[in-house]
Amino acid sequence: MSTIIDTFIAPPCSEEISILYQDEHLVLIDKPTGLLSLSGKNPQNLDSVHHRLVKLFPGCTLVHRLDFGTSGLMVVARNKAINALLCQQFSQRSVTKIYTALLCGHLNHNEGLIDASIAKDPALFPLMSICAETGKPARSRYQVIERLTREGDNGVILPVSRVQLLPETGRTHQLRIHCQQLGHPILGCDLYGGLLQPGTEKTPRLMLHASELHFVHPVSGEIITARHASPF
Repeated sequence: MSTIIDTFIAPPCSEEISILYQDEHLVLIDKPTGLLSLSGKNPQNLDSVHHRLVKLFPGCTLVHRLDFGTSGLMVVARNKAINALLCQQFSQRSVTKIYTALLCGHLNHNEGLIDASIAKDPALFPLMSICAETGKPARSRYQVIERLTREGDNGVILPVSRVQLLPETGRTHQLRIHCQQLGHPILGCDLYGGLLQPGTEKTPRLMLHASELHFVHPVSGEIITARHASPF
């Protein structure tokens, strides 16, 4: 069995977390790109969403995570009881998560479904892999919002597609590896081909943003519809 060695050191993140809503039970935030959701084992990776928020909301816990490079909406529980109730919604897949992304190239179809099982392989860490035999089921839907061009490095004109991504499951790196599987990696994705096309090498961030979150408030029973526009 391979031993996973994580050598990643997160560069300092100067951007602040935006608190979009708070009550005595939960907090809705906009996570900046370049910030870990949870602190790492390495002391140099102490800064994180949880590390910052627990100073403001003692006892708060993360219900779900966003990748280091992903920005956008996160719901944070203010106590363990609320965490359990929210985690139940996530595990039952009754929470709707919608992401905005820029994909490399112009997609042929306006919408579609990516159904490809995802497996962990310690030998490839931190990458995940598509594997029908050992992977866990993973499904993502996509819808093209617009096809456009943008100027890349050295004046290279890049064709890109702005899409909405709706993961039906919640596997690690699901949207990133599914977009690669589609043949159109997320622009700026260092792990799954989003920096390989000429002109993309210096893309400043992963172009993936959690733009909508729909869930039921665990105490009031109110339907929460949170939206936060993509910064790109």
